[in-house]
Amino acid sequence: MNKHPMTKEGADALQAELNKLKKEERPKITEAIAEAREHGDLKENAEYHAAREQQGLVEARIKQIEGVLSHSQIIDVAKLPQTGKVVFGTTVTLLNLDTDAEVTYKIVGDEEADIKHNKVSVGSPIARALIGKEEGDEVQVQAPGGNIDYEIVEVQYL
Repeated sequence: MNKHPMTKEGADALQAELNKLKKEERPKITEAIAEAREHGDLKENAEYHAAREQQGLVEARIKQIEGVLSHSQIIDVAKLPQTGKVVFGTTVTLLNLDTDAEVTYKIVGDEEADIKHNKVSVGSPIARALIGKEEGDEVQVQAPGGNIDYEIVEVQYL
Protein backbone atom coordinates (compact mmCIF):
# COMPACT_ATOMS: atom_id res chain seq x y z
CA MET A 1 0.00 0.00 0.00
CA ASN A 2 1.26 3.45 -0.90
CA LYS A 3 1.88 5.88 1.92
CA HIS A 4 0.84 9.48 1.37
CA PRO A 5 3.28 12.24 2.33
CA MET A 6 2.36 14.49 5.25
CA THR A 7 4.36 17.19 6.97
CA LYS A 8 5.26 16.71 10.63
CA GLU A 9 3.25 19.87 11.37
CA GLY A 10 0.15 18.37 9.69
CA ALA A 11 0.54 15.04 11.49
CA ASP A 12 0.96 16.83 14.85
CA ALA A 13 -2.23 18.84 14.23
CA LEU A 14 -4.20 15.68 13.39
CA GLN A 15 -2.81 13.89 16.45
CA ALA A 16 -3.86 16.83 18.65
CA GLU A 17 -7.37 16.71 17.17
CA LEU A 18 -7.50 12.94 17.71
CA ASN A 19 -6.45 13.30 21.36
CA LYS A 20 -9.10 15.99 21.94
CA LEU A 21 -11.82 13.83 20.36
CA LYS A 22 -10.87 10.77 22.41
CA LYS A 23 -10.14 12.46 25.74
CA GLU A 24 -12.65 15.33 25.78
CA GLU A 25 -15.42 14.93 23.19
CA ARG A 26 -16.05 11.19 23.58
CA PRO A 27 -16.52 11.35 27.40
CA LYS A 28 -18.77 14.45 27.10
CA ILE A 29 -21.03 12.65 24.61
CA THR A 30 -21.16 9.49 26.72
CA GLU A 31 -22.23 11.64 29.66
CA ALA A 32 -24.86 13.44 27.55
CA ILE A 33 -26.29 10.10 26.37
CA ALA A 34 -26.48 8.78 29.94
CA GLU A 35 -28.15 11.98 31.11
CA ALA A 36 -30.66 11.93 28.24
CA ARG A 37 -31.52 8.27 28.96
CA GLU A 38 -32.57 9.27 32.47
CA HIS A 39 -35.25 11.50 30.95
CA GLY A 40 -37.28 8.42 30.05
CA ASP A 41 -38.91 7.55 26.72
CA LEU A 42 -36.12 7.40 24.12
CA LYS A 43 -38.45 7.57 21.09
CA GLU A 44 -39.28 11.22 21.61
CA ASN A 45 -36.14 12.25 23.46
CA ALA A 46 -34.46 14.91 21.28
CA GLU A 47 -31.41 15.25 23.55
CA TYR A 48 -30.77 11.51 23.34
CA HIS A 49 -31.03 11.45 19.53
CA ALA A 50 -28.83 14.55 19.17
CA ALA A 51 -26.17 13.04 21.46
CA ARG A 52 -26.24 9.73 19.56
CA GLU A 53 -25.87 11.60 16.25
CA GLN A 54 -22.95 13.60 17.66
CA GLN A 55 -21.41 10.35 18.90
CA GLY A 56 -21.60 8.92 15.36
CA LEU A 57 -19.90 12.00 13.91
CA VAL A 58 -17.10 11.97 16.49
CA GLU A 59 -16.47 8.23 16.06
CA ALA A 60 -16.39 8.64 12.26
CA ARG A 61 -13.86 11.49 12.54
CA ILE A 62 -11.70 9.43 14.94
CA LYS A 63 -11.65 6.55 12.43
CA GLN A 64 -10.87 8.94 9.57
CA ILE A 65 -7.92 10.56 11.40
CA GLU A 66 -6.55 7.18 12.49
CA GLY A 67 -6.78 5.97 8.89
CA VAL A 68 -5.03 9.04 7.51
CA LEU A 69 -2.23 8.83 10.08
CA SER A 70 -1.72 5.10 9.53
CA HIS A 71 -1.36 5.62 5.77
CA SER A 72 0.93 8.64 6.00
CA GLN A 73 4.64 8.98 5.57
CA ILE A 74 5.51 11.81 7.93
CA ILE A 75 8.24 14.09 6.63
CA ASP A 76 10.03 16.59 8.87
CA VAL A 77 10.98 19.28 6.38
CA ALA A 78 13.51 20.88 8.74
CA LYS A 79 15.57 17.65 8.65
CA LEU A 80 15.76 17.46 4.85
CA PRO A 81 19.01 18.41 3.09
CA GLN A 82 18.67 22.08 2.22
CA THR A 83 19.59 21.92 -1.45
CA GLY A 84 17.57 24.97 -2.50
CA LYS A 85 15.33 22.74 -4.61
CA VAL A 86 11.56 22.75 -4.21
CA VAL A 87 10.52 19.44 -2.62
CA PHE A 88 7.54 18.22 -0.60
CA GLY A 89 7.13 20.35 2.52
CA THR A 90 9.10 23.37 1.40
CA THR A 91 7.74 26.89 1.62
CA VAL A 92 8.14 28.68 -1.69
CA THR A 93 7.91 32.42 -2.35
CA LEU A 94 6.93 33.24 -5.93
CA LEU A 95 6.90 36.45 -7.92
CA ASN A 96 4.11 36.73 -10.48
CA LEU A 97 5.98 38.05 -13.53
CA ASP A 98 2.85 39.72 -14.94
CA THR A 99 1.64 41.54 -11.83
CA ASP A 100 4.84 41.76 -9.69
CA ALA A 101 2.77 40.32 -6.81
CA GLU A 102 4.52 37.95 -4.42
CA VAL A 103 2.81 34.91 -2.97
CA THR A 104 4.11 32.21 -0.63
CA TYR A 105 2.92 28.61 -0.63
CA LYS A 106 3.81 25.59 1.47
CA ILE A 107 3.63 22.27 -0.39
CA VAL A 108 1.79 19.77 1.80
CA GLY A 109 -0.09 16.47 1.65
CA ASP A 110 -3.66 16.21 0.36
CA GLU A 111 -5.14 16.07 3.88
CA GLU A 112 -3.36 19.27 4.92
CA ALA A 113 -4.06 21.42 1.86
CA ASP A 114 -5.78 24.68 2.80
CA ILE A 115 -5.57 27.49 0.27
CA LYS A 116 -6.78 30.04 2.87
CA HIS A 117 -3.53 29.35 4.75
CA ASN A 118 -1.45 29.14 1.53
CA LYS A 119 -0.97 25.38 1.87
CA VAL A 120 -1.22 23.66 -1.51
CA SER A 121 -1.49 19.93 -2.15
CA VAL A 122 1.58 18.21 -3.57
CA GLY A 123 -0.69 17.01 -6.38
CA SER A 124 -1.95 20.49 -7.32
CA PRO A 125 -0.91 22.06 -10.65
CA ILE A 126 1.16 24.74 -8.90
CA ALA A 127 3.05 22.23 -6.72
CA ARG A 128 3.67 19.92 -9.70
CA ALA A 129 5.11 22.88 -11.64
CA LEU A 130 7.41 23.81 -8.73
CA ILE A 131 8.78 20.41 -7.57
CA GLY A 132 12.41 19.98 -8.59
CA LYS A 133 12.93 23.65 -9.47
CA GLU A 134 15.10 26.05 -7.47
CA GLU A 135 15.49 29.71 -6.55
CA GLY A 136 15.77 31.92 -9.63
CA ASP A 137 13.96 29.45 -11.91
CA GLU A 138 10.93 30.60 -13.87
CA VAL A 139 7.91 28.33 -13.99
CA GLN A 140 4.62 28.42 -15.83
CA VAL A 141 1.56 27.26 -13.93
CA GLN A 142 -1.62 26.25 -15.70
CA ALA A 143 -4.45 28.00 -13.88
CA PRO A 144 -8.18 28.01 -14.68
CA GLY A 145 -7.87 31.59 -15.99
CA GLY A 146 -4.85 30.80 -18.17
CA ASN A 147 -1.14 30.25 -17.67
CA ILE A 148 0.68 32.25 -15.01
CA ASP A 149 4.44 32.86 -15.13
CA TYR A 150 6.28 32.92 -11.81
CA GLU A 151 9.87 33.32 -10.71
CA ILE A 152 10.91 31.35 -7.62
CA VAL A 153 12.19 34.01 -5.21
CA GLU A 154 12.92 31.83 -2.16
CA VAL A 155 12.77 28.19 -1.07
CA GLN A 156 12.60 27.58 2.69
CA TYR A 157 12.78 24.34 4.64
CA LEU A 158 10.63 25.36 7.63
